[in-house]
Amino acid sequence: MEATQIAKAKSVNMKLEVVLLGVSDVNRAKAFYENLGWRLDIDMAAGDDFRGVQMTPPNSEASIIFGKGIASAKPGSANNLVLAVDDIDAARDDLVARGVDVSEVFHYAGGPFNNAVENPRVGGRDPEARSYFSFASFEDPDGNGWLLQEIQTRLPGREWKLTRARATDVAALAELLRETAEHHDHFEKTHAEHHWSNWYAPYLSARQNGSSPEEAAAAADRYMEEVLHVLPR
Repeated sequence: MEATQIAKAKSVNMKLEVVLLGVSDVNRAKAFYENLGWRLDIDMAAGDDFRGVQMTPPNSEASIIFGKGIASAKPGSANNLVLAVDDIDAARDDLVARGVDVSEVFHYAGGPFNNAVENPRVGGRDPEARSYFSFASFEDPDGNGWLLQEIQTRLPGREWKLTRARATDVAALAELLRETAEHHDHFEKTHAEHHWSNWYAPYLSARQNGSSPEEAAAAADRYMEEVLHVLPR
């Protein structure tokens, strides 16, 4: 196939889904990332030789997986994994409040990620306040290194545009609505008459912000009782 034909060929969706991390203590690593406010997607064990933990940063479509019996790098060998944030000072303050040892904000003397120059990191934000140019760094307990990179405005061409909803999106929404209905059933049987949408809204909002089904149900119950005054029968 000629280069021009390749360029015109329609590409398939291909998103970065997971990065495998090597850790020496699974429970310690899990506690560290939970403390950062990352969502726990799964913690699954199979016998004594395998355990897999998947966690996702807030609003990220890519996750990390670590555990026991997983073919991954040695503990602490991951370096400069990048977390995009829209306000690096707020993100750094949040990590510090969670007890994480975070570097001061810095920029690269030779431009982002350029470690080829002498003394590549310069203290302080990018003098021109450009997106992509201001950073802060921290490590997990095994020494896996993370970089916060401030991106307030993406450069043209740096965002994928979805042209239509995918079938998997519809299936996921249907499953979430089924789950919501199941949890609402208990509230509906024990409380005064109300419109189901008023309970669904806080439940769905909580789930989409990373709450567990139980936490979301509790949030919806509180909203109905404390805000709308829908009380038990």
